[in-house]
Amino acid sequence: MKRLLALSLFLSLAGAGTARAQDVRYNFDSSADFTKFKTYKWVEIKGAGQVNSLVEKQIKDTVDAELAKKGLTKIETNDADLFVGYQAGIQKEKEFSSFNTGWGYGPGWYGGGWYGGGGGMVSGSTSTILIGQLALDMYAQAPHSLVFRTVASKTIDTDAKPEKQAKNLAKTVAKMLKEFPPKKKTS
Repeated sequence: MKRLLALSLFLSLAGAGTARAQDVRYNFDSSADFTKFKTYKWVEIKGAGQVNSLVEKQIKDTVDAELAKKGLTKIETNDADLFVGYQAGIQKEKEFSSFNTGWGYGPGWYGGGWYGGGGGMVSGSTSTILIGQLALDMYAQAPHSLVFRTVASKTIDTDAKPEKQAKNLAKTVAKMLKEFPPKKKTS
């Protein structure tokens, strides 16, 4: 019985850890020549959700630092090789968690005989979870087409302290741009 309790506790904790983990995905145009991209310019994506100016500055500064590590230079003119824009979404979602302790009065076997009664204890709770998604889009100057897109979920937590927000954002953007520029597969 102790093993069963320990196993269910382990699985509950493992499930809670995975539920909070970030999901980072990317896609790219395999026909694009990423070796030609040396400069970029920030652009606003029409219809994208707006964040406050502090969060916008944090996002842009963090992406700028990561793209500089990749050898790209930010410029302010329209002759940039890439146009970079972001979309951020913050929404609230309810989560219900429940578990059965397996302990309490209930039907079962006792000493080789059956006894009746109620079931075990079921506990439940609700909590509000902030989900902040960040998408980063890169468009080639010519022919004005999307060449790289990366999206991370559970990135922006407006309730976190500023230091934690900045640390989380830096870690996330590094993950988002880990595969940029994408490597061409050789056959």
